[in-house]
Amino acid sequence: MSQSFLSDPSRDHDAIHSVATAEQIDPEVLRRRVRSGSVVIMQRKDRYVGIGKGLRIKVNVNLGTSNVHSAPDEEVKKAVVAERYGADTISDLSMGGDLRKVRRLIFTHTSVPITTVPIYQTAAEHGIEAMTHDDILGTIRAQAREGVSSMVIHCITRDVIESCRNEERVLGIVSKGGSITAAFMLYHGCENPFVEHFQEILGIMRSHGIVLSLGNSARSGCIGDAWDEAQARELQAHVALAKEAHRSGVQVIIEGAGGHIRYDRIAPTIRRYKNASRFPLFVAGPLPTDIALGLDHIAGCAGASAAGASGADYLCSITPAEHLGLPTPEQVRQGLLAWRIAAHIGDLARLGLDMEDRMMAEKRAQMDRPGQRMLALDPEAARVNGDEDGVCTMCGDFCALRLMRRYLKGTR
Repeated sequence: MSQSFLSDPSRDHDAIHSVATAEQIDPEVLRRRVRSGSVVIMQRKDRYVGIGKGLRIKVNVNLGTSNVHSAPDEEVKKAVVAERYGADTISDLSMGGDLRKVRRLIFTHTSVPITTVPIYQTAAEHGIEAMTHDDILGTIRAQAREGVSSMVIHCITRDVIESCRNEERVLGIVSKGGSITAAFMLYHGCENPFVEHFQEILGIMRSHGIVLSLGNSARSGCIGDAWDEAQARELQAHVALAKEAHRSGVQVIIEGAGGHIRYDRIAPTIRRYKNASRFPLFVAGPLPTDIALGLDHIAGCAGASAAGASGADYLCSITPAEHLGLPTPEQVRQGLLAWRIAAHIGDLARLGLDMEDRMMAEKRAQMDRPGQRMLALDPEAARVNGDEDGVCTMCGDFCALRLMRRYLKGTR
């Protein structure tokens, strides 16, 4: 392949056929889409995850320590829960404690592709004011050697920073990676180090088969901060950088349309990104309301469903702890399941993947409770106390299915 993401042709073959089989798509169609950049394949050892055009929507789970709370064992539990309940990828966003140890533990206990945000580790280890361009590049090289599958870099420009300032947003720049990068640029009076060293970064990613993710620095932090010049400028810059990365043989994802977006604006925003480029779109959220504090995973499921149905390829889950603090393993599970529902709703709308829904309907028609639980996203959540005898405690003798079977079909 002219735009191969792997230097070993045999592994390229394995990746294409692994993803094609999982997605039930023709391998040559998939190969063409990888070549065009409309599909990327994340790899971790012999595990491959396809993201992009014509494929099922994928779901990422964020986890990681902070500088005020670092419990590596707890992050491992979250990672295990994420993989157990169907996360396609995991992002380690750790910024506290022994960051390398945390990542080693996550690698040891999981098999899904892992994403990192190099600016997090660099800022945590050196401080925003003391870190240098060389420190940032050193972190990228070190994380590449560790075997990460994808990296997020924030290519925020001075134009975007000034646009955020001039727009007088309610919440300004809410992206952690974007704000750290912007603070570094403003303190040192320099341009963005990721943009200045873009070719060098691409060389590192190409040699290690790493997928580049262009971080969404300008996303809105509340529904009052609607689409603006900053987001338009960032999208334009990201498309140009994505094309440059693709020409260099590096797979690339564009992050955008995340944060907080009023529900009626989600589909137009997604279409704006999809019309601007062919590259896969990664969306964090979006949250269609600001008042669901403590229940953001429920509100976010509604927003993510709309995003997926409108064309988002890759979603990042949000937990009930969003805006409050680090999530517990149970909250990670709740957020992930909400986003898996959202992804499935999106797949139903744009790909018509309704086989599982049809199977569930048939089990319901047969009143097969165990069969229904087996098909549920979370079989334990589908269990109700006292339902083992097949009697619905809501309907009792007045079950619609039983009544129609008796009086319409004449069966007892």
